[in-house]
Amino acid sequence: MKVAIYSYYPNDETRAVIERLTTALNKAHLPIDDQHPDVVVSVGGDGTLLSAFHHYRAELAKIRFVGLHTGHLGFYTDWRDYETDQLVNSLAHDNGESVSYPLLDINITYKGETAPHQFLALNEATVKKAAKTLVCDVYIKDQLLERFRGDGLCFSTPTGSTGYNKSLGGAVIHPGIEAIQMAEIASINNRVFRTLGASFIIGKDEWVTLRSEDADNFAISCDQFLTPERLVKEITFKVSQQRIYFAEYRHTAFWQRVRESFIGDVL
Repeated sequence: MKVAIYSYYPNDETRAVIERLTTALNKAHLPIDDQHPDVVVSVGGDGTLLSAFHHYRAELAKIRFVGLHTGHLGFYTDWRDYETDQLVNSLAHDNGESVSYPLLDINITYKGETAPHQFLALNEATVKKAAKTLVCDVYIKDQLLERFRGDGLCFSTPTGSTGYNKSLGGAVIHPGIEAIQMAEIASINNRVFRTLGASFIIGKDEWVTLRSEDADNFAISCDQFLTPERLVKEITFKVSQQRIYFAEYRHTAFWQRVRESFIGDVL
């Protein structure tokens, strides 16, 4: 089994963890291959794992991820920085088991083009305007729902529902449900302009399309990355047919992660 070690702008602490991990992998005779790995060990935090996901996007079906956190545990990290030896032991006795999460497909059609540009998100995608109110028609399966006016819209996966979506008042969704969620960002609601005024959830057999009367420059993000700013004709969001896979050596249950992240000890 080939292992890749991935880090994003590592600090001194993270570099020390990578050195210990590298030494332990070599001692266990586990080859390190950053090009075509079977398992990617992300060393850092949830942001680092998001970066690793995008870095290895082309090989998602062949790769399982492991998150090793250099701080407190996150939603995608099951191992701590002082557990490198235990992690390598699990890698050495790997049995191929995994757990997978749904992803978000974003298809952007730019003005003057017919073929959409495809993007993928593990957490969420947002659509905003740089300096003006976002105005667009929202369709569900090509049926008009509303004309949205406001600061923007957030589309999240189940695991991403605990992030920006939650701060917008959206629901937390278990990743066992294949769905995406749309949450409004400061919508305008008065006697003239109306929106649903609440987040909504759609399943894998539906999709949401945003259309503007005139092609416009939207600021579109996929996780922590911005897409190129160009004139956009329409954007479609749906549950992806791809999934992300995590090596299931010891996988923290989703609701346990939610409790530890937002509630803490209850007794």
